[in-house]
Amino acid sequence: MTGNTVRQAFIRSLPVLAGYVVLGIGFGILLQKNGYGVLWAFAMSALMFAGSMQFVGVSLLAGGASLLTTALTTLMVNARHLFYGISMISRYRDAGRKKPYLIFALTDETYSLVVDGNVPEGCDPHSFYFFVSLFNHCYWVAGGVIGALLGQVLPFDTAGIEFSMTALFLSVFTEQWITAKNHLPAITGVAAAVVCLLLFGPDRFLIPTMLAITALLTLLRRKTGAEPPTDRPDGQTEPDGCAGGTEQEGGAA
Repeated sequence: MTGNTVRQAFIRSLPVLAGYVVLGIGFGILLQKNGYGVLWAFAMSALMFAGSMQFVGVSLLAGGASLLTTALTTLMVNARHLFYGISMISRYRDAGRKKPYLIFALTDETYSLVVDGNVPEGCDPHSFYFFVSLFNHCYWVAGGVIGALLGQVLPFDTAGIEFSMTALFLSVFTEQWITAKNHLPAITGVAAAVVCLLLFGPDRFLIPTMLAITALLTLLRRKTGAEPPTDRPDGQTEPDGCAGGTEQEGGAA
């Protein structure tokens, strides 16, 4: 059962593999070029696992930023986690010992893979979420270490490398746009981001955007009377062909 869950989690995480390894390499090279070696790349990728904040963190380290500046910058960059993390409360509620790591490892890309609650039939939901998160974490750490090693031996111009995270976000957005039937949440998010960008500027629009999106989607949900998808008792929704599963109604607790 565990082997089957691990296999299905690996398959689900494959879209993130290429992106995280490539972006991690970019981060490792950038870190190396600023005078920080492999151990720094490993420690930041393993303990922070913050994606875009790690790119910003390189600049903060190189510029000698104060602890207060670092804390406020981290809050601003990662504030979005406060909003989309709320939607995972019910899914992670009974995760037991896995729960702290699931919370820590909830990145944008991991969220995009688990938010729909579509767990393969026969796979324990919390174990499935755990291994998806773990695989993504490993991809990111591996990329960072490889990048730091390459940065020691290869000449590389790091100008514009920070855009790689934006490119990954655009890829995730495009994939979800193609697969989703309802585009209203995406359109709402883009519209709110554009309006807040114009009103607050590029340095202050993130938190207002998140607040606006949360408020607008809440109002739209109440207006349309839409209800969230009801999970099966074992945390699954629709099966997607996971081989070796148990009976559909019995689940796989």
